[in-house]
Amino acid sequence: MLLDADDSQLVLVDYQGRLMPAVFEHERVLANALRLARMAALMQVPVWGTVQNADKLGPNVQELEAAIAAAGGKTLPKMHFNAVEDGLGQWLRPPVRKAPVAGNARSLPKHLQKAAPAEAEGRNTIVIAGCEAHVCLMQTALGLLEEEFDVWVVTDACSSRSERNRDAAFDRLAGAGAELLTTEMVAFEWLRTAEHPAFRDMLALVK
Repeated sequence: MLLDADDSQLVLVDYQGRLMPAVFEHERVLANALRLARMAALMQVPVWGTVQNADKLGPNVQELEAAIAAAGGKTLPKMHFNAVEDGLGQWLRPPVRKAPVAGNARSLPKHLQKAAPAEAEGRNTIVIAGCEAHVCLMQTALGLLEEEFDVWVVTDACSSRSERNRDAAFDRLAGAGAELLTTEMVAFEWLRTAEHPAFRDMLALVK
């Protein structure tokens, strides 16, 4: 099974300026998060961010926040480690609104009325990365799995203050049913072919 750009959304968890210097391999991790946001914009994949306890930890790194905004996304302030508890699920899967019954059908008895199709529930595949991997990233990913999203964790855009905690998070997420992949895997699975109109721009991002 490969990622489908048309069914994907990207979630970037807590790349906050006050936190990042303490994170293992933080420069590489942040660079990959930026690539993911820009890749998503190229492929018209919705992008969302989160920030944990912003009063204490501050906003996300400015460059990443700008990349999220440039992709048309927004950032969810949260206090729970699991962003689903603060409403992320509603952002990713808005309530389905049934369309009104059309035209002359209103004159029929209710049991004979044929309602117009409900709005599509949208994109169910969540590509997620963030910090710290063993706390907010992991708890949010597990929360999304509980909400029956398909969760794909971009490992080279995730980290923790220690390598051991990061790796333990990956082990647990894989065991819970999340798919693990890398930034370049996301890029080429979203593209599928070198004939895609965004191929050259995508290649420039991953090189």
